[in-house]
Amino acid sequence: MRGPQWLERGMHHVWLPYAQMRTAPPPLPAVATRGRTITLADGSELIDGIASWWTACHGYNHPHIHQAVQAQLECMPHVMFGGLVNEPALTLATRLADMLPGDLERVFFTDSGSVAVEVAMKMAIQYWLNQGESGRTRLLAFRGGYHGDTMATMAVCDPEEGMHSLYAGALPEHFMTDLPTDDMRTQALDSLLAQSAGRIAAIIVEPLVQGAGGMLFHSPEVLRTLRTLADRHGVLLILDEIFTGFGRTGTLFACEQAGIVPDIITLSKALTGGTMALAATVARRHVFEAFLSDNPLHALMHGPTFMANAMACACANASLDLFEREPRLAQVARIGAQMRAELEACRHLPHVVDVRVMGAIGVVELDHIHDMNALKAALVAQGVWVRPFRNIIYLTPAFTITAAELRVLTTAIHTVLSGSVQV
Repeated sequence: MRGPQWLERGMHHVWLPYAQMRTAPPPLPAVATRGRTITLADGSELIDGIASWWTACHGYNHPHIHQAVQAQLECMPHVMFGGLVNEPALTLATRLADMLPGDLERVFFTDSGSVAVEVAMKMAIQYWLNQGESGRTRLLAFRGGYHGDTMATMAVCDPEEGMHSLYAGALPEHFMTDLPTDDMRTQALDSLLAQSAGRIAAIIVEPLVQGAGGMLFHSPEVLRTLRTLADRHGVLLILDEIFTGFGRTGTLFACEQAGIVPDIITLSKALTGGTMALAATVARRHVFEAFLSDNPLHALMHGPTFMANAMACACANASLDLFEREPRLAQVARIGAQMRAELEACRHLPHVVDVRVMGAIGVVELDHIHDMNALKAALVAQGVWVRPFRNIIYLTPAFTITAAELRVLTTAIHTVLSGSVQV
């Protein structure tokens, strides 16, 4: 069956993400979304198990978010944020400052997670430059980490990670080490900081879950260790909560589980409930105050054209309304309990090396995936949209998913792994 005309014509002109365009199978044409379901051009439906790269936390097409977009569209879809401000952006900044722990109170808006992390990196380096310390130009990041696909953020991703290893010679070098998950690694990190803190602006980490590195979990104690070591050696701590923020790990923000306050935090993904692009870099008071000066060169010189877009900020405010009005964290707990029970059946299947769940993240780790395209096609044939990568199959569904819909997802994974598809 031929696809719609727009698919036939348009595929000659697009460049798809993370795809070898010569050999990748054709993408599926989506024409509608509703709740937790994606409708394809042929009328078939898929239950979305990953909430469109972890963004659609309330499900698709939530009426409250739609109403907010419509109202903002009618009065002012966008106005530049240079010399002008808008009510949705300032209201959102105030609400984020109220929600976040400690004195994380200064919000710099961007339009993607990678850019939010780049801004955090610039903030950290310039924080020291503005105080006369010109040698602190490097960051300390961790193996297994992922912070974005732009040039600066690639440089603080795992250097052995396949997506970015090609660019190794073109990227600035930062310190890369293991997370302090045991005494030996903690002592090694302590020693590294003792020797090199004068060159390090900040430590950057994904709290609790290293997402694109393979959904690798670590304990809140690791974050407490990082906060202690950052303070001991006088470096800033950046938490990249692009993925983990807004309930995904079981608390509104992952750092809450460790009881720590980072110096800078980055947010995106579920910020607008998966409706529009928006991100934020939020700094503590002492970081912001380091930029206050009579010297214009001490200002943060960054300004995305669509930063603080009024419609995107209206979306985010509506999404925060839903976190306040509806039992999202209770839903996350229910999802976690169900995935823990139902994915456990995969543990003894061939090639499965681990099954783990945190909040609304469920992971089945394999020793390898032999034919990724065949695995993805087999999952689609089960009526689900799940996108395995590296050596894992994972679920990050909308928090509003029903128990029956989630059971379709967990059953599909078990069926495919126990069936005829060679993984």
